[in-house]
Amino acid sequence: MKKLINNPDDLLPDSLTGFANAHADIIQLQRNPYVIHRKNQPTKPKVALISGGGSGHEPLHSGFVGTGMLDAACPGHIFTSPTPDQMIAAATTVENGAGILFIVKNYAGDIMNFEFASELVTAPNETVIVADDIALPKDHSMGRRGVAGTLIIEKMVGAAAEREHNLAYCKSLGDRICANTASIGAALTSCTVPALGRPTFDISETEIEMGVGIHGERGCSTQEFTDATTLTHNLGDAIYDELKPKKGQEILLHINGLGATPLIEQYLIYEIAQKYWKQKGITITRSLVGNYTTSLDMAGCSMTLTLLDPELTTLWDHPVHTANLRWGC
Repeated sequence: MKKLINNPDDLLPDSLTGFANAHADIIQLQRNPYVIHRKNQPTKPKVALISGGGSGHEPLHSGFVGTGMLDAACPGHIFTSPTPDQMIAAATTVENGAGILFIVKNYAGDIMNFEFASELVTAPNETVIVADDIALPKDHSMGRRGVAGTLIIEKMVGAAAEREHNLAYCKSLGDRICANTASIGAALTSCTVPALGRPTFDISETEIEMGVGIHGERGCSTQEFTDATTLTHNLGDAIYDELKPKKGQEILLHINGLGATPLIEQYLIYEIAQKYWKQKGITITRSLVGNYTTSLDMAGCSMTLTLLDPELTTLWDHPVHTANLRWGC
């Protein structure tokens, strides 16, 4: 393993400290337990958005703390759920008189710990469960995983909270976006967890892993790799079959890098994808390309599609100012 680290045990605290120093104008880092929260707290009552999960998916979630998005993020160790005390500390720090909305990816550890914290938090609170990974069937025993669609929920609901919508509205909105969002990814390589020191699964130079998770899990099938067009069409077909968008439907298309795929390749995938959706009669009115929900050093990408309406488009366009997503400010 050749990594730009000193000691694997120090990677998370050192990285969080560097993140906090690099973006000291936007966020603050609280230690013992680790919580990243907005530096400039809202002056009026506002629903506080709190998310989090295992590290290794940067910039999710810490990079999305700021105006118009999350109020706080709870970073766990690499691919490990944050603990309830982190969530309680976050809630205590950012609750602002209008309640708390927890945005939680559907993984057993995250669900259990956020649920436990929600029962101990004294302020009114609700939870949105993100389960946008269509690689798994709807009736999977653990449910579908939360992946790159998480960013879209955090952005749109963050805008609604910034506009002073109440807790019930933000909860309902988050659930509606989840129902209209689907993601699926493919990996060309595995990833290497520093503490493990080797790839989490083996894959040959001629294979890809379809439906891969963001924690180094294998996908739903191992396939021979042909070319970028075939891969993109396979991802698109899966999403089309899931959401069944009607002709003329406006969408947000998000091509997400898994950590080790350069932007030149990601934009190629986007170009193929936009032609694919145009041929289906679907209208891309908003887009996002880049490394936003990663899996350490995994090579590959995911495609996320959200069915838009005028309200969701307005919320996506709302100003946002975070370390890794910002416009309109």
